[in-house]
Amino acid sequence: MEALEAILTRRSTRNYKPDPVEPEKLEKILSAARQAPSGGNSQTNHFLVIRNREVIDTLIRMTEEAFARMDFDENTYPSLRHAITASKKGGYVFCYNAPVLIAVANRIDYGNNMADCACAVENMMVAANALDLGSCYINQLRWLNENPSLTAYLRSLGMKENERVYAAVILGYPATESGLPNRSLMVQKGNEITCID
Repeated sequence: MEALEAILTRRSTRNYKPDPVEPEKLEKILSAARQAPSGGNSQTNHFLVIRNREVIDTLIRMTEEAFARMDFDENTYPSLRHAITASKKGGYVFCYNAPVLIAVANRIDYGNNMADCACAVENMMVAANALDLGSCYINQLRWLNENPSLTAYLRSLGMKENERVYAAVILGYPATESGLPNRSLMVQKGNEITCID
């Protein structure tokens, strides 16, 4: 798939088959992530690649418990409000049961941490589309990146003391009839462009 096509046809996938992602595809996606731009070429992203179902299930339980204890108001970001509401009802699965969850951490004291993590996630999503995999940007771990229990658990998985998760992505085969991602072009209703010549 040509690069521009992979970018323009990338869509978020929120329903996955349980099939594992082949190691060679995952390696290509991680290579794309590591080539993402970073402020001052700092290259300080830390990729926690989680394929262990028990670990993913533990993160699902921990995030649901944390969100269920939170409140929101009319100014709360809509997706965060949804996570809180769904968690209070029970059964909230923030990662849509994808077989791969990649949490991207970076240094707490680094001013470009979120931007660098986001660039890496975008590269992974575009690469996933080119490899016939679905993907979705995941914010929930970032929203909870100061939760003491979750932080301690992520440290037990390898996140360093001076790091937090600033972005995440899920990967897998879409639960579609064809097994391929939805690649229909999205109608643009925002993202205004102003040209200054």
